[in-house]
Amino acid sequence: MSNQLNAFEKKIAATLASVFGLRMLGLFMVMPVVAVFGQDLEGFSPIWIGIIVGAYGLTQALLQIPMGLLSDKIGRKPVILLGLSLFALGSIIAANADHVIWVTVGRFLQGTGAIAAAVLALAADLTREEQRSKVMAIIGMCIGLSFAIAMVAGPLIANKLGLSGIFAVTAVLACIGIAIVAIAIPNTVNKAKQRDAIPIPSQLKQLAKHSQLGKLNLGVFFLHLQLTALFVILPGLLVQSGMASQSHWMLYFPALIMSFIIMAPALMWAVKNNKEVTIFKLAIAVMALSLITVAIFPNALGILLATLVLFFAGFNYLEANLPAWVSRIAPAGQKGSAMGLFSTHQFAGAFAGGLVGGVLLQMFSAPIALAATACLALPWFFLMKGLVLPRKTKPRVVSFKATDVDVDTLANNFTQISGVEEAVIFVEDQKAYLKIDPKCFEESDLTEFLKQHKLV
Repeated sequence: MSNQLNAFEKKIAATLASVFGLRMLGLFMVMPVVAVFGQDLEGFSPIWIGIIVGAYGLTQALLQIPMGLLSDKIGRKPVILLGLSLFALGSIIAANADHVIWVTVGRFLQGTGAIAAAVLALAADLTREEQRSKVMAIIGMCIGLSFAIAMVAGPLIANKLGLSGIFAVTAVLACIGIAIVAIAIPNTVNKAKQRDAIPIPSQLKQLAKHSQLGKLNLGVFFLHLQLTALFVILPGLLVQSGMASQSHWMLYFPALIMSFIIMAPALMWAVKNNKEVTIFKLAIAVMALSLITVAIFPNALGILLATLVLFFAGFNYLEANLPAWVSRIAPAGQKGSAMGLFSTHQFAGAFAGGLVGGVLLQMFSAPIALAATACLALPWFFLMKGLVLPRKTKPRVVSFKATDVDVDTLANNFTQISGVEEAVIFVEDQKAYLKIDPKCFEESDLTEFLKQHKLV
């Protein structure tokens, strides 16, 4: 069995990562510029700017799970094409708008293109189970790269073409994504349930009551609330401090790069020394202190750069780890449902951040608004009390051939295999979802088990 992606899997990974990245690039480019260039819109107010920044998050949150379920019904490719078409339509409306209301309508429509679950399910459909995590990682890295590019491209494009130009470019990116999907994605795909990618309705209510997953869901809500609020408040503050809008990327981009340099060793140290929860809480505190420091020293560019480095280091650490921790905590066979709830909270946080940032900026000065945003770390920090991360495991999906089986007995038998920590059986799918400890698990033991119980 090859331990490398084959040519087809590489093509699928590159295709889906580029589609996802183009879409996220379009969403992200607006963030660092709308607070400045949106002042030319009719009906301008800080509250409306906040709504424009976060509007996509509301429709993303509402449609994330339904669009994933729809892809189970009509196929992944049609849902992805539908989502990108809606995203393009929203971009075109926003590009041709001169009033805040119509720009907001465009942003809401952009958010209806909630294709994340369908893209991940398609990746699961078209790749081997043992290579799936690599494909997901490539897609995840492309999202991070698109954020970094957006911090540079957004201010530069807006300076040349204005806010409408940003949305026009976004519409073009969406059309490129549509062309890529239409040409490069096969028409015939597996529409079987992908429990590691698509939410299952019957599991959602149970997972909503899971205390540890609930802490992570609230964590990503507050994380994206603070990020979105920052980009509602900070760009105007930079302009007031004498930094031209087209130069803002010269602050954002190096801050992002340096934050990755800090974040990577912190992540490795935390894993090696079993201090992940400690660094998690430290990252929350660092983000809050960074916002307060910006509020105190808004005109000192050297201090501003240093504090943004720390803010993004904390953000990137949490953004990289929270989804991985959800995967570790989620019961076997329920990762898709757990990630669906997680993504819903993530986008809800983006909408809340835009609204909170806009309201605060309407009522107070920018420094006070930043300090008030920082204070939201207090309930976040308190709610993380009691967070416990289980031992790191890997998911393993095993297909079997049997219909007349006792589910509980078979699951218990699977856990008798050395290295199998948890097993959940879905007879209707003819699959067993396992959590394995790679240090103890041997593939030969699983093969022998399947033969012994006549499951192959």
